[in-house]
Amino acid sequence: MRAAVPSPPGESVAVLAFAGMSLFETGIVTEIFGLPRPELDVPWYRLTICAPARARPASPIPVVGGATLHPPAGLDLLASAGTVIVPGVESVHADPPPEVLEALREARARGARILSICSGAFALAAAGLLDGRRATTHWRYADVFRARFPHLDLDPDVLYIAEGDVWTSAGSAAGLDLCLHVVRTDHGAAVANAVARRLVVPPHRDGGQAQFIEAPVPPDADDDRIAASLAWALAHLRSPLTLAELARQAHMSPRTYLRHFTRATGTSPIRWLLRQRIQASLPLLETTDAPIEQVAAAVGFDAAVTFRHHFTNAMRTSPSAYRQAFRTTAAPAGGRPTATTSVPPGRAVRPGR
Repeated sequence: MRAAVPSPPGESVAVLAFAGMSLFETGIVTEIFGLPRPELDVPWYRLTICAPARARPASPIPVVGGATLHPPAGLDLLASAGTVIVPGVESVHADPPPEVLEALREARARGARILSICSGAFALAAAGLLDGRRATTHWRYADVFRARFPHLDLDPDVLYIAEGDVWTSAGSAAGLDLCLHVVRTDHGAAVANAVARRLVVPPHRDGGQAQFIEAPVPPDADDDRIAASLAWALAHLRSPLTLAELARQAHMSPRTYLRHFTRATGTSPIRWLLRQRIQASLPLLETTDAPIEQVAAAVGFDAAVTFRHHFTNAMRTSPSAYRQAFRTTAAPAGGRPTATTSVPPGRAVRPGR
């Protein structure tokens, strides 16, 4: 199995390959960053899969399922990339090879953005890149992580956390959310939504969403009705929406609806609505000159002051500052924005919490 061919000029992305890896996490990275997307008309990414010299070229890397991987590049390219992604580690009980840790430290010292998916957080921790930062990993590794790195601030309850230029995510599918968030940060919500449509996945799950909820798959007709009420709410975000109205759409009492909603989504209806409205406002701020009052009304806030309050709580910046930052930084050729637009430095992605 050959690694992905680099895409057209843009941000350089390097993903680490290691023996025994699952191709799912690497496939996520390849799908987001490795496919040319000329229809989007933005500088896209250049993806390379990298591995330590001892794994190249004579010894293909064995991966889950019996296949082998032939990475085209070594750790020198990983250390020089603009974005470095660690999709996992060989063992959560031991450090990666010293040369891998050194490459990660070198990349960070150069100012690279470093991401981990699932157990990849163990490599970042071993390299010292998570010191003084909050981080997450797959919930099943939380106890091992805390035992090995008791000085670090681990939050295993969220999908992903972005602090400065070191970002961590939970289990496999959360890596897809984090990679889409990279696209959203670099190119804005409209481009990220277009990529999500190609993938046939939701365009945004905020990082503060719980990793594990009681009923991730609807087990009965009641939860199907919850799903139908959510679809209805998304189509009517502009309208005033109350718990009572959502419950009516699901043909439930408010109390029953609240119980089923929390079980099915892991959050409350009010918090869910706030997240959806903030998310819906991002393309309007990025692509139109509509006054903040009009943007607020278009996504269902009854007043601009209310919109500003909730937007600032969620994004740690004002709507006007977000718009200015996006328009200032979203268009440099051949590289990512110079300022974070969706997640300011030091802010864990936890809107609505």
